[in-house]
Amino acid sequence: MSAEQITTLCEQLMKAVNVIMDGGSSSRYRLEALKFCEEFKEKCPHTVQCGLRLAEKNNTGIVRHFGLQILEHSIKFRWNGMVHRDKVQLKNSVMTLLSRGTHNIMVEEAYIKDALSRIVVEMIKREWPQQWPDMLNEMDKLTAMGETQTELVMLILLRLVEDVVTFQTIPAQRRKDIQHALTQNMMQLFSFLLDILQEHTQSYKQLKADSTQENKAKAHCRVAVATLNTLAGYVDWVALHHITADSCKLLEVLCMLLTEPELQLEAAECLLIAISRKGKLEDRKPLLVLFSDAAMHCILSAAQTAHGAGLVEQHYMFLKRLCQVLTALGGQLTALWGSDKDIGQPPNFNKYLQAFLAFTNHPSQYLRSSTQIAWCSFLRHEHVSKDTVLLDVIPQLLHATMANLLKVGFPSKSDSPSCEYSRVDFDNDEDFNAFFNSFRAQQGETIRLSCRLSPMTGFNMASEALQYQLTAVIDVGPTMSKTGKGLCSIFSPSFVQWDALTFFMESVMSQLFRTMEPEQLPVPDGIELLKAVLSYQTYDPLILSCILTAVSTLSPFLLHDATVLPQVLEKPVFEMFYAHVKRLQQDERQLTQLEKCALMESLVLLSNQFKNYERQKAFLGELMAPVTNLWLSEEMQRVLSDPAMFLSYIGADVTPDDPIREDPAGINRSRISLCVYTILGVVKRARWPNDLEEAKAGGFVVGFTPSGSPIYRNACTEHVIKLLDNLLALIRTHNNLWLPEMLAQLSPHFTKAHDMLEVEKNAILGIPQPLLDHADAPVYKSVLERMQGFFCTLYDNCFHILGNAGPSMLQDFFDIANFAESVINSAFVNLENIPDYRLRPVLRVFVKPLVQSCPPEHYESVLCPILGPLFSYLLQRLSAKWVVINQRGLLEAESGVPEENPESQEMLDEQLTRLLTRESIDLMTVCCCVKKGPESISGDMDDDEMMNTNDGPHVGSEELTDLGKCLLKSEDICKALLATAYSAITWSDTITCQRATLQLCWPLIKQVNIQVGPEYTCVFVRV
Repeated sequence: MSAEQITTLCEQLMKAVNVIMDGGSSSRYRLEALKFCEEFKEKCPHTVQCGLRLAEKNNTGIVRHFGLQILEHSIKFRWNGMVHRDKVQLKNSVMTLLSRGTHNIMVEEAYIKDALSRIVVEMIKREWPQQWPDMLNEMDKLTAMGETQTELVMLILLRLVEDVVTFQTIPAQRRKDIQHALTQNMMQLFSFLLDILQEHTQSYKQLKADSTQENKAKAHCRVAVATLNTLAGYVDWVALHHITADSCKLLEVLCMLLTEPELQLEAAECLLIAISRKGKLEDRKPLLVLFSDAAMHCILSAAQTAHGAGLVEQHYMFLKRLCQVLTALGGQLTALWGSDKDIGQPPNFNKYLQAFLAFTNHPSQYLRSSTQIAWCSFLRHEHVSKDTVLLDVIPQLLHATMANLLKVGFPSKSDSPSCEYSRVDFDNDEDFNAFFNSFRAQQGETIRLSCRLSPMTGFNMASEALQYQLTAVIDVGPTMSKTGKGLCSIFSPSFVQWDALTFFMESVMSQLFRTMEPEQLPVPDGIELLKAVLSYQTYDPLILSCILTAVSTLSPFLLHDATVLPQVLEKPVFEMFYAHVKRLQQDERQLTQLEKCALMESLVLLSNQFKNYERQKAFLGELMAPVTNLWLSEEMQRVLSDPAMFLSYIGADVTPDDPIREDPAGINRSRISLCVYTILGVVKRARWPNDLEEAKAGGFVVGFTPSGSPIYRNACTEHVIKLLDNLLALIRTHNNLWLPEMLAQLSPHFTKAHDMLEVEKNAILGIPQPLLDHADAPVYKSVLERMQGFFCTLYDNCFHILGNAGPSMLQDFFDIANFAESVINSAFVNLENIPDYRLRPVLRVFVKPLVQSCPPEHYESVLCPILGPLFSYLLQRLSAKWVVINQRGLLEAESGVPEENPESQEMLDEQLTRLLTRESIDLMTVCCCVKKGPESISGDMDDDEMMNTNDGPHVGSEELTDLGKCLLKSEDICKALLATAYSAITWSDTITCQRATLQLCWPLIKQVNIQVGPEYTCVFVRV
């Protein structure tokens, strides 16, 4: 092709690139231009000539960048096909671009520099060291040409080490060759990089004060930054002796640069990587040079200057890195201290700890938390923990930690200096809340370890703080609490202080009684504190909760002085408590239904301490009598058995005159809810004693299995079983509410009563929930919202009862006559109309725990009749849904327009299908496979726990459970399990595919092969 033709082709390429990058171009023209450019790169034999022409610096940036892309593409995909002469010519042309093909360092675009460095690296990866032995010398010569070329060399060296060592993006043999060459030349390379760094930092320092040399100073600064970034890429993996060579010259230079505002962040990054290196302890000893006077002075001066600048993003980022540097240095110290007889307390250790304390006291909650791991390491270390310098710092550390326990600094607020820092570190209050909970747990460990070394220091601080808090006036703050005038919310200053104090006390006291001998304990002081707490009067629920925590924390002192015991036991005496609860229950205005249920649950828990079957049985009968009478009444039986009557009873078939306030049927819904909550509370909480001898003595053991395991009975069984018929009737009625004719009976106002609550949608879509003070939740909801909540919680709680009944009542539950038939005719009625978000809890909170708690003798009579039809139905339902999802994915791929709204109904439905699929596969795995690793997950978990704990696949055993073998004896169940397991591999959900592959497919097919022979297995696999 002639030069003129090359010119014409280049002009066409320029036009195409401009069309692609022009926002005003139509989609059609942009696609045509893109196609032209791609075909040119793939097919044209003159890509190198055109690429070099387009990369000339007189062209626009986007054209030059495209030219460089063409050259990179040619090297990547055509290099091996080039003759030696063409390779040399291309290499020389690229080196020319490096030397004089770019604009000045201060005006050249970053993307041009990056593209040019990538080209050189691609050639190095193919030629060095065998075919290009002088590459490093050529790079050295380039740096002599000026700052522009020096920066490009730094980018090349960094990109090279990233591709070879960090990301390993080249074939193994070439990677070994290049890494070996780098290692052989590392002493020369490190010396080269350090010389460049020192030369340009020195020039920068000399010129920055001269206003006439501002651009020249900035150029030197930019080279120094690039050199630091390149060093960081090498410091991570080179032999430690290169880092500590020449009396740790590199570390010395990096420390000095910490005081240079324009270079300090990159210097800190590089220093952090160096100090964080692992390796032989002998090789790491020189790193302790950072405790020297000069190094420590640089670090502390830089920290003070950055902190004094206030909240400036660059300075704040530097402070974070500097804190990490100190933490990493502490890690090296704890690794080395005591490893050799000559390694002990380093110089300036007190200065170091004071610097660490300054970070612990910083307004930034993030910086405070960053120090906790190091403090714990020091306090736990065999030798450091005995050092007098550290022991002297413990009072200051405990004081700082006590202040840091205050839960302040929410990004949405302005009530603390921490708030402005939190607005930088956290997207919202929810993120901050999650972080702070973890941070508080870390602080608890710091307090416990400190008090293990100095228990009385912690006790005296807790005592002083508690006495102050007991005399302080309650400050509710500017709260909008709906709970009552003058009461605290979780954001009120007084509650925040009490909450922090009680946590501090718990952490201190737990160590006080473990660490000190009984005769050394401050018993008189502890008893005085306990008296003071007991005499404190408040009607604020949140403060009262903290007071009770304080009483609990101080109660171990009673073992040494029981004179205060009557005051402590004044309220918790059971009979007095029971009588008080009964009085409250008699007045419906005193308590909400949930409060009534909470009190009843507490009574059930206390009754477990009777440790006497007959006494607890009688008590539970008395406690449940009002609910039993209501639940078994003729009116309630009719309501629970008839969907139309049920809708009328709860008021869903009429429109209220006032949809906000008027709710005449609300009392009826609350009665049903009370009954269900009560049954659930009793089933969940009533238990036999954990100790076998106590259980036998109390009459809870009715026999032993052939293997010798005890067979227990639950005191609640007789009372609960007689309520189950109506419960199953309610479940059947609720399922039938989804029938079209029942949906038509809903009043227009309640047509959305069966819809998901917003909180459910957000949880499914992964949208974080707003952080609400429970005390500030709105008291009044619309009737529609209350109806939605009623349907949702009622449905879930019914299945929670059935799911907990197995573990609670054991064999007595599974011995119920016609159990499987009753469940099938209630829980699994009208499944085809029930949406995924209501089917999920059926599998998770009912069927899964039912399987886990079922005795083997009931596998065939209970589980097989239930699981067989269920598995077949799930296969049919899921297969149909995945066909739709896969088709939608193909359409989106063809159109190139993916779904943009993550909250659309289609996205919600698809996510629900994924979750239901995972629930189904998890259920089948629980049925069939023995898990290796974590214990099976309880069925009584909420959605978030389910998603968080089960997202990672656990490799299952190759053996099937006895239940799995029993299920495979049925041909229908066998087909359903196999088809689901192998179909799941084709469904576009990674977690589902992993679970099916790792846990189900092989154990199932192996057992089928044993049971029916390889012929059937081969037929199935072919199908």
